[in-house]
Amino acid sequence: MDFRLNDEQEMLRRMVADFADQILAPEVMKRDREGTFPHAEIAHAGELGLLGMIVPEEWGGAGLDTVSYAVALMEIARVCPSSAVTLSVSNSVCAYPIWRYGNDEQKERYLRPLATGKIIGGFCLTEAQAGSDATNQKTRAVRQGDHYVLNGTKVWVTNAHVGKVFIVMAVTDPQAARGGISAFIVTPDMPGFSFSAKEEKMGLRASCTSSVVLDDCLVPVANLLGHEGDGMRIPLNALDGGRIGIAAQAVGIAVGAHEEAVKYALERTAFGKPIAQHQAIAFQIADCATEIDAARLLTLRAASRRDEDHDRAGPEAAMAKLYASEMCNRVAYKAVQIHGGYGYSRDYAVERFYRDARVTSLYEGTSEVQRIVISRAVLAG
Repeated sequence: MDFRLNDEQEMLRRMVADFADQILAPEVMKRDREGTFPHAEIAHAGELGLLGMIVPEEWGGAGLDTVSYAVALMEIARVCPSSAVTLSVSNSVCAYPIWRYGNDEQKERYLRPLATGKIIGGFCLTEAQAGSDATNQKTRAVRQGDHYVLNGTKVWVTNAHVGKVFIVMAVTDPQAARGGISAFIVTPDMPGFSFSAKEEKMGLRASCTSSVVLDDCLVPVANLLGHEGDGMRIPLNALDGGRIGIAAQAVGIAVGAHEEAVKYALERTAFGKPIAQHQAIAFQIADCATEIDAARLLTLRAASRRDEDHDRAGPEAAMAKLYASEMCNRVAYKAVQIHGGYGYSRDYAVERFYRDARVTSLYEGTSEVQRIVISRAVLAG
């Protein structure tokens, strides 16, 4: 089996790496300190086709395979994990479900602007009492004439305040199995839609996160995505792609932290030689390099599996997300440790990578949820 990227994938990787190094890197520390969203940089990413990577060309996208998508996110996250999650969410769990389940009118109105980078999008599933238990939705959608009236609050919404279109899950039939959940395409200009204050987060501080409040929000019937009751099928399928995206982000964070650790270990001297020449440090570097490569291969395998069958990549996506996210936290920890006291300073990039790493085992399904998905697949035979 050939684990190398093909020529097109390698060309994309280099292009995205150049974008990350030249466009994202210069202000990355400042954005983290100030918690500012990289509007100009994300617009530039849109011009490069990075907001429509997995959307077919007929709808304005780049028409890339999932492997290419994962490779691109790894390079973005290596420099700016906040930008990586912005791109991952807009691609995986907003644009993708509209392409997969939307009708032509919805695709023309919402998917094309997303794919061409004119706007970004978000995904509204999680609620205060519906995190890992995603079917415990309290948001309701009641049809009244040619509109649905939505009421409820969604929390931890990535791309809040900056997104222009959101996939919102709501209960349309409380008596139905799994809550009778349906999906809607909702925009912030619809009556009754508002954002709460931005969350003050530990990491990913240059990404926008807040709650979405739906107070008698009027959504046209034409904005129902798929059919009533399709709801959980849509987010679960989209989340497979989302988990691959977060696995790729985790790999990128680990690579970024590891590169900083290696550079520091070669420059810092102790007891008359670079600390990289001390076995205690060299072995940590070796372990991290091995874990990063293992996570990268798991992630690319999951991406390849999704390219083969969009409905059958769940276990592979869960394995990649589980391992990559936990690996990412271990590598970031060791990168700080190798830096010693300097790793605790905000003047060094490893401190930021350490904070950014923590969320990867929490969002897009916690590590515990990934283990549930994996164990069910294994036990089912």
